[in-house]
Amino acid sequence: MLSRSAGLAGLEQRVIACRRCPRLVEWRERVAREKRAAFRDEEYWGRPLPGFGDPAARVYILGLAPAAHGGNRTGRVFTGDRSADWLFGSLHRTGFANQPTSLHPGDGLRLDGAFVAAAVRCAPPANRPLPSERDNCLPYAQEELALIDGVMAIVCLGGFAWDAAVRLLELRPRPRFGHGAEHELPDGRTLVGCYHPSQQNTFTGKLTEEMIDAVFSRARELALGG
Repeated sequence: MLSRSAGLAGLEQRVIACRRCPRLVEWRERVAREKRAAFRDEEYWGRPLPGFGDPAARVYILGLAPAAHGGNRTGRVFTGDRSADWLFGSLHRTGFANQPTSLHPGDGLRLDGAFVAAAVRCAPPANRPLPSERDNCLPYAQEELALIDGVMAIVCLGGFAWDAAVRLLELRPRPRFGHGAEHELPDGRTLVGCYHPSQQNTFTGKLTEEMIDAVFSRARELALGG
């Protein structure tokens, strides 16, 4: 456990220092300077975001990228916005989180059995990373999965994360994304699809609490060998 935690800590520092993608560096730092009016008195993080969670996780959750005024502001992935409310609300209800909110680092949130990361670690313009930016970032997820070697379920939040995982895992033919879709990997792990908890999906009812809870309940079953 000590070596795993140390490895993740070292990876975290390399992620935070990353400047591989000039477009993302310029955007994340501009957002951090200009800020949103509601957060004008806050100091924005404005850097890449490492993964967050339990080093002994059995469930690895992969999102798209940090939100400009969510993770890019707070300094923790999936933190400080509506998507965070949905994700951690569900993780709390399904037993992976000790509280239903993720507001800022130091808020007391702890994950048990789950680790959360993003396919792209910097906030992208219009929330749309370029393929080259995705490919620059994927080695970080690869390292996380190598270090967190007990993972049995990889939950992909949205089609972009699913495609990133498919590319990372070199799956051929490409399994089709869908909410609740499952694809068993040769090593016994399972790729699980979930609609992204974006406002576009939650406000329209495309994703409901029951739907996201069903995905994480299934991920728990897979984590336990079910």
